[in-house]
Amino acid sequence: MIPRILTAAVLIPAVVALVWFGPPALVAAMAAVVGILALIEFFDLGERVGLRAIRKWTIACAAGLFYGQYCVGLIETHSLGEGISLVRNTAAVVSIEAVLLIFVFGAAGITLASRRPLHEVLPGISISTAGLVFIALPFSYLVRLNEIETVGRQLVLFTLCLVWAGDVFAYFIGRSLGHFPMAPLLSPQKTWEGALGNLLASLIVAVLFARWIGAETLGLLVTAGLANVAGQIGDLLESAYKRGASMKDSSSLLPGHGGMLDRLDSLILASPMVWATYHWLVARQ
Repeated sequence: MIPRILTAAVLIPAVVALVWFGPPALVAAMAAVVGILALIEFFDLGERVGLRAIRKWTIACAAGLFYGQYCVGLIETHSLGEGISLVRNTAAVVSIEAVLLIFVFGAAGITLASRRPLHEVLPGISISTAGLVFIALPFSYLVRLNEIETVGRQLVLFTLCLVWAGDVFAYFIGRSLGHFPMAPLLSPQKTWEGALGNLLASLIVAVLFARWIGAETLGLLVTAGLANVAGQIGDLLESAYKRGASMKDSSSLLPGHGGMLDRLDSLILASPMVWATYHWLVARQ
């Protein structure tokens, strides 16, 4: 417990300071580093069940995804009135679609050129694609959130806080009141009471952030609720990865917390949910 608390005491203030004071390029770069570390741990889990990824190529494309999300902020839009807008690129812009297509053709070419044993072709393509689509792509939306004009930093902190607060409430409520197992095969210690506490914490965060962000409270409550559910699904999904690989943690990188993938499991799916739901329900208000 003490290593877990000490690690959180160091990392949480550092992350908050980075998000609030760091330039967008630095935030995107650090998010890419963290995401790639989680991706490497995902590939390590895959190797334990015989899935050998096209590592270097997939990692390079994962970095491209984070750059693509950062590029959204490099596109300046100037309204000229009467429904006419002027769009200007301030740097070399790479789209997410371009990165994904580059990955597909590159992975195909590398697989054939490297003359992998035939029994490794399907597993290699599968684990590489899964890592890019289930780890790097959704987590990269944290960078996309940061690029939203005027409220990007607040939305990133909102996403982080709803996940952190949910974890804390789930732990204490689950330990004190939990009786009904949520997913005994995947995570025996998780209970439905803890899951409800997790959701409650996210809703409280939404109420606290609504005025600061300048958003309509109901819309932000729905955003927090959906993001919380997505985050809990991500948590269970990562538990399935580890159980399948017969591992307790994805690595021992963070004392008391396991690996980077262990820390990002909820955030990976919560980030795109906040981005999408904010645009659908809050920004249109």
